[in-house]
Amino acid sequence: MDKVIITAALTGSRTTKAHNPAVPYTPQEIAEDAVACWQAGAAVVHIHVRDPQTGAPSMDLALFREVVERIRARCDVVLNLTTSGLHLEGPDVLERRLAPVTLHPDLCSLDIGSVNFRDRVFLNPPEWGEVAARRMREHGVKPEIEVFDVGHVAQALDLIARGLVEEPPYFQLCMGVPWGIPATPENLLFLRSQLPPGARWSVLGVGRAQWTMVALGILLGGHVRVGFEDNVYLERGVLAASNAQMVEKAVRLVRDLGREVASVDEARAILGLPARPLAQAAPTATP
Repeated sequence: MDKVIITAALTGSRTTKAHNPAVPYTPQEIAEDAVACWQAGAAVVHIHVRDPQTGAPSMDLALFREVVERIRARCDVVLNLTTSGLHLEGPDVLERRLAPVTLHPDLCSLDIGSVNFRDRVFLNPPEWGEVAARRMREHGVKPEIEVFDVGHVAQALDLIARGLVEEPPYFQLCMGVPWGIPATPENLLFLRSQLPPGARWSVLGVGRAQWTMVALGILLGGHVRVGFEDNVYLERGVLAASNAQMVEKAVRLVRDLGREVASVDEARAILGLPARPLAQAAPTATP
């Protein structure tokens, strides 16, 4: 597979302006960042939202809606909305996590296995994975299956076998999250070996592992993710000026390693996504 899909994960729920002043908070900042990443060569943008005043993580559907509308008015980038809800608590967590699905994005992240995140538990019980997969299927949203360890792949295979995830399944291999699977070449090769035939996969590396995992993902025939959600440095000791600058570096790596960057249309074809008409005409980005 010669074409590489580049995903830009713009803000996440934990990275703040204290880590890098360029981290976007407001819907306008997030949308502007998304468009800039598309112009730089990203075919997919992964969206979290924040409280515009404090930067605290949020699952406010109105904020997601504003971001989606702003982006779709300007470009046809593939939209991937989070359903992680790492910070949420209370009896209605499941429905609050699934609210972004109702906006009918192209993709939604689907975290199907629990894992310790150094200082807290990222809780994804079996019920969550099944309900979320069914809800996404009902709304015509493709899950991006995020796995933080090998057991999560096994759980995904069960969902696929029961027809809850349409072919081809799409996996995001999340490497180097404390205390998930460490970001090593051996572990990436092992995770890839556990995926079902025909699966599409992308890899991310957290912190200093980001660019190593990006390079390995390109070399191994996969797709890649960059952005402030995972790392704020362009290189050792140098803060990235923007998410788009990180996309530009990923584009260079793809080309230097002998592959080509996937356009939005090519990414849709690779992932089995339907074409999406624009709300208004948008220019064509040339990575």
